[in-house]
Amino acid sequence: VQLVESGGGLVQAGESLGLSCAVSENIFNFNYVGWYRRTPGNQRELVATINVGGVTNYADSIEDRFTIIRDGHARTVYLQMNNLKSEDTAVYYCYARRARSEFWGQGTQVTVSS
Repeated sequence: VQLVESGGGLVQAGESLGLSCAVSENIFNFNYVGWYRRTPGNQRELVATINVGGVTNYADSIEDRFTIIRDGHARTVYLQMNNLKSEDTAVYYCYARRARSEFWGQGTQVTVSS
């Protein structure tokens, strides 16, 4: 399984940015797909996931600013991030889980300047 992120970059606080994750398999083969992030000095933390039934889960810190979208036809998972804050600066990882197996992308850097 391969997960390839794209769309990271440098933005200013208050701006928007979209991330994409291309999945090498049918995304409905996974129980969950989604996004995690690692901030400097911290462990990887949940950003958002969507399960095979379409139920989404977001970290409390996201405060309705982010939206996770999946496109089964395109085998792509998106993360639309609005009103970005400096504390959103992190490496963002695409994630997929099937039964007890977890898969990760290589990560894409998002930097928000204040």
